[in-house]
Amino acid sequence: MKSDFIVAITQLSAEKNLPKEVVLHAVEAALVSAYKKDQSRSEQDIHVKINPVNGEVKVYARKLVVEELHDPHNQIELSDALKMRKEVQVDDVIDIEITPANAGRIAAQTAKQVVLQRLREAERDIAYEEYIDKEGHIIMGIIQRMEPKQIIVDLGKSEAVLPTSEQVRTERYRIGQRLKLFVLEVRRATKGPQIMVSRSHSNLLRRLFELEVPEIQSGTVELKAVAREAGHRSKVAVEAHQEGLDPVGSCVGLRGIRIQNVSNELNGERIDIIQWHADLQVYIANALSPAQVHSVKINREKMSATVVVPDNQLSLAIGKEGQNVRLAAKLVGWKIDIKSVSALEEELGAEEPVVEEPVVEQPAVPVDSGAVTVSIADSKAEPVVPSQIVEELLLPGIEEEEIAEPEEIVEAVPFESEVEPETPL
Repeated sequence: MKSDFIVAITQLSAEKNLPKEVVLHAVEAALVSAYKKDQSRSEQDIHVKINPVNGEVKVYARKLVVEELHDPHNQIELSDALKMRKEVQVDDVIDIEITPANAGRIAAQTAKQVVLQRLREAERDIAYEEYIDKEGHIIMGIIQRMEPKQIIVDLGKSEAVLPTSEQVRTERYRIGQRLKLFVLEVRRATKGPQIMVSRSHSNLLRRLFELEVPEIQSGTVELKAVAREAGHRSKVAVEAHQEGLDPVGSCVGLRGIRIQNVSNELNGERIDIIQWHADLQVYIANALSPAQVHSVKINREKMSATVVVPDNQLSLAIGKEGQNVRLAAKLVGWKIDIKSVSALEEELGAEEPVVEEPVVEQPAVPVDSGAVTVSIADSKAEPVVPSQIVEELLLPGIEEEEIAEPEEIVEAVPFESEVEPETPL
């Protein structure tokens, strides 16, 4: 039959949500500390064993078997050891039971304090082990309080810190708000695990796409690169590992629902989905979407590229305050210089205009068809269709020359006919 001590241990483990073995180990360590308070046992190597069935407590002193006794606290003579155990030799270690009749009030109080301390340490260790596995992933939290240099987020069993450097300037936070956060780092601390989270990290966007797009979870679509300016705009390069699968369309979803969910979670941040390409020139041209690229010249030694765009596409390629080209450079990992066709002609001193073939053939739509841009303002609009999809929509067997010119289309008959209606009988 279980003793009251074991019942209390079981109840304590259930309340603290700790394994029973952890609680028993904490109690054993506490009793060791309590028994060492006694001056006669302070220098002994003591350990305690608690029977998990009946709760019986036994205290043992570990001693070394020697021929001549020099340290009575930690050594025992061979003759005395043979009385306790027949098969014992010199340099063996034996356990001698020294369980006291009554531990005493002071020892019990000390054991209680140590038990509570060890339980707190065990809770912190369990919380640390739980959240260390979530490092690099997304967790859900509720804003608990706001401080001048950081925001404290309640995760349920622990708290996380969202510092100012990891916040998004365009976001407005409030107490009680639920957020998806990217776990940057988990550290051990005296008051529990210290969890550092972020809302501006580029991997937050990557993890959101992994949660929203099943093709990314299965591995048929891969996110090759992510470039983000939190709160404003991001670019994501994707590649399909299955023949016939459109990676851009997979990330956009039916009527743009998948990318819209990601954008909504980031408070309307614009997201460009880029078609990754093994050819670096084509990849750079796609990365500069929605601008139309004229030509790309790369320098592999300096890891830089010079991109020539039409004059009317120069501002679009650079973007507002250089945002588009800056994100494209982050996405590709190369330095990108933008030049217009007229500037290149003046630089070369050519009398004839520069004529080059476009980097990517786009018979249906311009070169920026490798990307799809979605924002909150465009939530009600139809998603942009990539050029590959447009080509598939062309009816087989019909050439472009067979499509009638606008002048050849016959005007439709007006709704109101000139024939007089019949007189009713």
